Amino acid sequence: MEPFVVLKSKATPLDRVNVDTDQIVPKQFLKLVSRAGFGKYLFYDWRFDKDGRPRPDFVLNDLKYADRKILLARDNFGSGSSREHAAWAILDYGFRAVIAPSFADIFYNNCFKNGVLPVRLAPEEVDYLFKNDVEIEIDLARQSICAGDRVMRFEIDEFRKKLLLEGLDSIALTLKLEADIARYERERQTFAPSA
Repeated sequence: MEPFVVLKSKATPLDRVNVDTDQIVPKQFLKLVSRAGFGKYLFYDWRFDKDGRPRPDFVLNDLKYADRKILLARDNFGSGSSREHAAWAILDYGFRAVIAPSFADIFYNNCFKNGVLPVRLAPEEVDYLFKNDVEIEIDLARQSICAGDRVMRFEIDEFRKKLLLEGLDSIALTLKLEADIARYERERQTFAPSA
């Protein structure tokens, strides 16, 4: 996983509440066997009509928002089913952070597991970001966001913060303990020999 330290980008504004995981990545696209490739299905039913043509009124189809790394959303982002594919699609599309007033718990946790920073801000701070299309700087170590003439603070669990800063997923974290695990296995043979 790529470390997350400081991210600078303007935001892509998705001005909708209660965006659920089936809207983030519809169920018909859950057949891929790896995490890569889901970005093209992000918000598919909103981005494309029934014939697969881009909808000109959807934000991700507006070239103004191309290559932005921050998704800006409203309350209860990521609700619905527990599919981890939603976080995969957001990351694969190119977003490294999602800013919203609130997130569904499972989606929030899945973001951390996949290197996406979910940032909870007060509704009035999110409103400010929606109204001002300015560059946003997210500094994870300082837990701050600088945008226009404002500095905003956000809370994050210290352990999750450390994992993101170091670019560690669950497997990489376990591999950091490989020597300890090997030592335990050697010592275990003396008090619990295998049959």
